[in-house]
Amino acid sequence: MKVFIPLFLLICLLSFTFPNSNPISASGSSDDLTRTGDLVFVVPIEGTIDPGLAAFLTRAFREAEKARATYILLEISTLGGTLAAALDIRDLFLASPIPVLVYVTDRAWSAGSLIAIAAQKLIMAPGASIGAAEPRPAEEKIISAWRAELEATAEKRGRDPAIAGAMAGALQDIPGVVEKGHILSLTAGRAKELGFIDAVATDRGETLRTLGLGNVAVRVFTPSVADNLARYVTSPAIAPLLLTLGFVGLLVELFIPGWGIAGTVGLLSFLLYFGGHMLAGFAGWEALALFALGIILLAVEAFIPGFGIFGLSGIVAVFYSIYLASASSQQALQSISIALVISILTGFALAHYGRRRGWWRGLVLGAAETSRHGYVPQRYRPELMGKTGVVLTPLRPAGMAEINGERVDVVSDGEFIPKGAMVKVVKIEGTRALVKILEERD
Repeated sequence: MKVFIPLFLLICLLSFTFPNSNPISASGSSDDLTRTGDLVFVVPIEGTIDPGLAAFLTRAFREAEKARATYILLEISTLGGTLAAALDIRDLFLASPIPVLVYVTDRAWSAGSLIAIAAQKLIMAPGASIGAAEPRPAEEKIISAWRAELEATAEKRGRDPAIAGAMAGALQDIPGVVEKGHILSLTAGRAKELGFIDAVATDRGETLRTLGLGNVAVRVFTPSVADNLARYVTSPAIAPLLLTLGFVGLLVELFIPGWGIAGTVGLLSFLLYFGGHMLAGFAGWEALALFALGIILLAVEAFIPGFGIFGLSGIVAVFYSIYLASASSQQALQSISIALVISILTGFALAHYGRRRGWWRGLVLGAAETSRHGYVPQRYRPELMGKTGVVLTPLRPAGMAEINGERVDVVSDGEFIPKGAMVKVVKIEGTRALVKILEERD
């Protein structure tokens, strides 16, 4: 845990140290803002469309409202991403009180096409492209719902819904555009010919001038180090990996005596998972606290024989904390499933390898308790019935007595019998000799 605190504080410090909004002017003069009263808030959208990006854009839109921006300009370059994140961003665009403009710098494919279509004004760079939006998995239900979202969004923004829908796969021929059953992609020039976009512009300055905003102030809102870390950690590919490293690291520590690199890597992986999701806005401190409680309960269970309420409660707490921290229920289930499968396989591998390497010798008895190894088993002793002897150790109620010159394991009927007392064997129960006190010797 000592590693957790400084690393997380470092992440938080980085988020405040690196500014993410830089005021500049399209005309090179900061006086434009005071002269025109207009402000364009520029936000880049790069890489995978994922829940981390949706969280970043939500914060960017809030900052734009605080700055009283007149327009929000999104500069897009993406190959696509998750449908759920794209839908969240699309809803953010449609609900924004500030007009949203999109400039596609090179490509807006797959999930990125929905985001581009959701803008009130859509401009593309020469050579840029848009489309190729067939979802994966390509199931009929998913394709139908996704096509409907594309068509509805295009219709709301005054664009041809048939062209938008064809980006997920054309249901019918669109003469001169796409044949039935094919997936539509458009270049900037072709999209302009079809009237699907508003303009083609070489850069941001030309984009603003095309929209009549050539003399307004521009503020660029770029992601901070913490934003980039949060997006990376919460991506569908990295989040399950971090959980897997966390579970496997702690599992290895259970098999190998002492604390080592595996445990440290495991704890750091959990820290990055929860810290990244907290920075992205998906989780609060309650998720991290619940996870810590789960680990404590499991540690308590490790010192108690058997498996009971502490172990079960710990497992539930750990899994529920991961669920609370995840971007969605689907991602939570996916991450936990992958981590569990790999952890179980790793556990079997460690058990097999550890047995061959002798890791269990300090924990498990390796030799049979036979007379060959010097062990003397208890046996039925009917000849002791009625014999008397002297107690060699206090009976509470079991102990040792000397009977007929032999040291014999005996047990009382529940009463305490002190050392030195005279006893008589009153009953033989299997290998046990039940004795009763006669008198105490001086």
